[in-house]
Amino acid sequence: MQSVLALVIAIALVTLSYVIGKKVKNRVKDMPYECGIEPTGDARERFSVKFYLVAMLFILFDIEAIFLYPWAVIYKQLKMFAFTEMLVFVAFVMAGFFFVWKKGVLDWAKTERDTPTPAPLGRASLTMEGRRP
Repeated sequence: MQSVLALVIAIALVTLSYVIGKKVKNRVKDMPYECGIEPTGDARERFSVKFYLVAMLFILFDIEAIFLYPWAVIYKQLKMFAFTEMLVFVAFVMAGFFFVWKKGVLDWAKTERDTPTPAPLGRASLTMEGRRP
């Protein structure tokens, strides 16, 4: 009964907003909104994996912060044991943080294409055809 009532209310609200709402159609309103900047490129282009890695890291550190709350609540009851356990936990989290930092996951500006490959030592530079300039 409650689910039917919820479904009826949802349909009624959508129908009312369609019937009562303004129907303004113009070119500016139909454009995608990107923070006030003119949209460029295709909406279906691939995103860098770094977006997803940072999202997963956010979730990881968010969960880590959730585990700090119960520890802080019963800290006085567990005394030194709680302190050492949390030190170990935070050490593991920080080791993971420094690992991803060293791997360059958090460096948004740098890509593989931006890093120049150094020329071999002792050789003159060659052009694309393999000839000396």
